[in-house]
Amino acid sequence: MLACGGGAAPDDADRYERLLRTEILPDLAAQSGEGFRGAAGYRRPDGEDVALMTVLRFASMDAVRHFVGTDPQEAHVPPAARARLRRFEDEAAHCDVVAHNREQ
Repeated sequence: MLACGGGAAPDDADRYERLLRTEILPDLAAQSGEGFRGAAGYRRPDGEDVALMTVLRFASMDAVRHFVGTDPQEAHVPPAARARLRRFEDEAAHCDVVAHNREQ
């Protein structure tokens, strides 16, 4: 799993969410290759801002490297997303999934 976080003003968070649904996640799915297992976007209030996090799931670190290139620590934040975010992390966090329950 690869996770990246950021934050935006409420209006920009709404715009980012639409962009995430209509462009970013579909583009990620198209570019990510066979090892891509899905993605989800999350948001929560954070003072006057909105905290945002995108979680991408991959079959392996090799699949992550296929997607991001030689440096899997570098966050993949498309230019259109950067335009909506007040802040974003430059590094991605990688975690191994240790338990999973299928959605019904």
